[in-house]
Formats: sequence, structure tokens, C-alpha cells
Amino acid sequence: MKDLLFTVEDHVARIVLNRPDSLNAFSLEMIDLWIEALETVRDSEDIRVLVVSGNGRGFCSGGDIKSMANGDGFLQGSGTEDMSSTALARKNSLWKKVQRVPLLLQEIDIPVIVVLHGFAFGAGFDMSLACDIRIASENTKISESYLNVGIVPGDGAAWFLPRLVGTDKALELLWNRTVLTAQEAKDMGLVTHVIPDDQLQEFVNQYVAKLAAGPQAAMRFTKRAVYQGLNMDLRSSYDMISSAMGIVTELEDYQEGVRAVLEKRKPNFK
Repeated sequence: MKDLLFTVEDHVARIVLNRPDSLNAFSLEMIDLWIEALETVRDSEDIRVLVVSGNGRGFCSGGDIKSMANGDGFLQGSGTEDMSSTALARKNSLWKKVQRVPLLLQEIDIPVIVVLHGFAFGAGFDMSLACDIRIASENTKISESYLNVGIVPGDGAAWFLPRLVGTDKALELLWNRTVLTAQEAKDMGLVTHVIPDDQLQEFVNQYVAKLAAGPQAAMRFTKRAVYQGLNMDLRSSYDMISSAMGIVTELEDYQEGVRAVLEKRKPNFK
């Protein structure tokens, strides 16, 4: 079986991390397939929602510790090609491989939902921070565990965490390597929903179905406006969103939405 599974059905793409015996720790094959899948999603006009999850006992434990101990760098199965012999080579193995995943996630305009269960540690959790919505089962344990092996947060924590929880809490999570429950993570703003384990799949299916049935162009413009607005002044944000408004009000989804409201029925977006 491949280290990552990618499927598309009924406008919903699913990425499943598939190294359950290693708590879905990164491998070179997994990262290469992840990059390929994300590029497909980014460039598709047919896919409406992306769901990311993991097989086995947990979502993802991040970098492969056994591979690091063997001198192979951050990715299992890479051998000498992981370029772990020099500092520059180790930097490039992150930049050209692992870090491409969150960078590509930032280029995707459709909703990206990540489903967490079991363990989401280190770089595994940071990959979830690059997604739009984090849905966790009650049994999930979350930790920024980089310092346990004496490394820096190389996969996004230093950028995402301060924006979500503030500088002091970000540093505390990274320095103390605190293991959070799903509810503690939600209370801090790191997780969107916490769902009982036996209800997780049903909740995710309903959540995704609602997003997939929404007005797609308006949803994509909305996502762009929210993320790009974080780096804009108010006037620039207003200019961007007024341009989007001019476009979406020419589309059939707008006409259908107005009719549905007037007729007091559920809209049928294309």
C-alpha cells in the first residue's frame, strides 16, 4: 500500500496518511504524494472540499525519529538522497519537501478540513494548522514536541501559533512541549470542533456535504478575502471584496440564492 492515499468522489477530495505502523510519520513517498495531491486539488475546477486524515491510531507524529537516529534526516526511506550530510542539505530537504505541503495548502481556495484523532504531534499537528478547519475526536492528544529531540519548529508552528493563540502562549507550548487534550486545544483556539469518537465520521460527513453544496465561487472568494485580509489595510481589503462582489453577482448561484430566499426554500447551487 502507498504511504498516502488520494481519492476524489462527488466533488470531495480525500488525503489519507497511510503509515499506521509509524503513527503516520513522514516518509519521502508520503511527502511526494502529498505534494502531488495538493497540486491536483489546487488546479482542479471540479473539487469543492478537501479532507485530510490519517489511518491507524493517530493522525500524524510528524518527522520520522527512527530515520533521524539512523542519520537519514527527517524523512524515512530517503537514505542519502535526503541530503542529511550538510546543514544546507538538511535545510533544502525541509524547504523542497516537507515545507512544500503547508505552502501548497495556502494556495488552495476551497475549504480544507483536517480530521484529528489519537496523536497529532510536532510537524504532524503543524500540517493541520495550515488547514482551514480542524475537527478533532475527543481522544486526540496534541503537542508541539520539537524540543523533545532538540530541534526547532521547522514546519510552521513559529508562524501559525502566534497568530492563533498569541506570542506568549505560542512560546509556552513550544518550550514546555505541553500535551493538550482536544478540549484544551479547542479552548485555546487551536481546534475548531471536538466530537465524541463514535460520532466523528458522521459529523465530518455532514460538515463536508454542506460545504460541497455551497456557492463555490463565493466560497473561494471569501477564503481569499479572509486570508489575504490578514496582511492588508482596511481600504485594500474593501477594494478586493468589492471586486469579488461585482463578479459573484453576475453568476447563476447569486440568482438562485436570491430566488431561494424569496421563495423560502433551500437553494440549489451549481
